[in-house]
Amino acid sequence: MAYKQSSRGYVFFLLPGFILFILIIGVPFFMSLYISFTNWSGVGKPVFIGAANYLKAVTDTVFWASFRNNLIMIFAVTVIPTVIGLFLSVFMFGYVSKNLGDRTVSFFRAGYYLPQILPVAIAGIVWGWILNPNQGVLNTILRAIGLEGLARNWLGDPATALPSVMGIMVWFQIGYPLVIFLSALQRVDPQVLEAADVDGARWRHKFIINLYMIRPEILVVVLTSTIASLKLFSQIYVLTRGGPGTATIVPSYFAYQNFFEKTKVGYGSAIAMIMTIIIIILEVLFITKQNKISGEGEY
Repeated sequence: MAYKQSSRGYVFFLLPGFILFILIIGVPFFMSLYISFTNWSGVGKPVFIGAANYLKAVTDTVFWASFRNNLIMIFAVTVIPTVIGLFLSVFMFGYVSKNLGDRTVSFFRAGYYLPQILPVAIAGIVWGWILNPNQGVLNTILRAIGLEGLARNWLGDPATALPSVMGIMVWFQIGYPLVIFLSALQRVDPQVLEAADVDGARWRHKFIINLYMIRPEILVVVLTSTIASLKLFSQIYVLTRGGPGTATIVPSYFAYQNFFEKTKVGYGSAIAMIMTIIIIILEVLFITKQNKISGEGEY
């Protein structure tokens, strides 16, 4: 009986968070869900049109172009930074910390993580200067070393705009997995690696051992960065506004265009709901996999 009374006491501590969740996430979610089934310009009364907005998205070439770009951006936001972060973290943990000390590791870790804490607007402006076709640093250097033929309008040419944004996103993201993996490696039992040394394991073998030991953290990084790539907006807004044409448009920015520029709020809500459903499915899959790995570790 005493246990039941103490359990009811927890409700009062959970209630404020639950109320905030309903007000901040639940209510806007269901409002957006309803609006996605309407034709609405943002003013006046929404007109219910059923699944017309979703059917329109299925046949909308711009939406599919944005979705394709988003899938490509996953490589720049998730795959490439995760792979580089793994190699860098293992190298810094296994070599730099032992030979140059933990302060050197802290210095490089802070340097790699700096883009994560920079305001996106400032970083976007700086990269805009660097990639400027006329006075940009990159083209100036290429011309100075006799490679003028490689100079491009990096963000203004459909052929180079998306790869340029991808390169910038790798720079943005690389510090995040590095910090997580360095922290994860701290919990790896040194005796495991010492036993591998005794058995004559090479660097690549110990690298695989480290990967196996930090699998939960790898899944967390992949999940969170994949979600971040699907919600990518601010960098696109600052750098290219989805252009030139639809070369760098992504669903988040396409939804923004329909919301605020074209005043097609119902269609913009439908695009946002499609991406929300995709994100929820990915979360369920990744969390299920992570729980399975955690269960194997406990066993």
